[in-house]
Amino acid sequence: MKTMIRSALVATALLTSLTLLGTGCSKKTLIPPDSSATGSDMSGGTNIDYPAADSPYSESGLAGEEPMDSSGQQGMGNLSINSGENEQSEEYRRTHGRSSVIFSPVYFAFDQAGVSVDMQSVVSSNANYMKENPGAVVVIEGNCDERGTNEYNLALGERRAINVKEYMVNLGIASQRIRTVSYGEERPLFTDSNELDWAQNRRADSILE
Repeated sequence: MKTMIRSALVATALLTSLTLLGTGCSKKTLIPPDSSATGSDMSGGTNIDYPAADSPYSESGLAGEEPMDSSGQQGMGNLSINSGENEQSEEYRRTHGRSSVIFSPVYFAFDQAGVSVDMQSVVSSNANYMKENPGAVVVIEGNCDERGTNEYNLALGERRAINVKEYMVNLGIASQRIRTVSYGEERPLFTDSNELDWAQNRRADSILE
């Protein structure tokens, strides 16, 4: 009988000790996930698909787009003076190339870089504007048609731009007011492979800075 009582007391003491140990342990605190975290894949959360590294999007919009100006309008490629006409129309491009509206493009014969006799009056007219506006600074862009290698056409476009600049300098325009650049065949205005489009792509544009 005594043995049974002793066993019951031992069992009761053991149960009491285990209960006290359980209540004395600190509980873990569960921190819920931040529901505002982006890209969450939790049920009920918001999944955000970020553009891949080779996405056509950049911080300023589609890659290759000209940035917006302060008015929110997309840039017009330095066609500096607003003439009120559609500067992107084929009619404008046939007349002005990429030149600012107060200038005329200088055209070249196939594989030639010299200013021809029939283009001299065009260069003189462009130079007259520079004389009448002494604060004006211009970029002359040399262009070629698609025939020939890229390297050859870059060099040819450069010679065309430099020759137009030198002609204007000889007419009295300070050389520091004229900058030159060559695009070779890289920026054709007209893309059909015919004599008319080739002739209009062989061009030096004058663009006000």
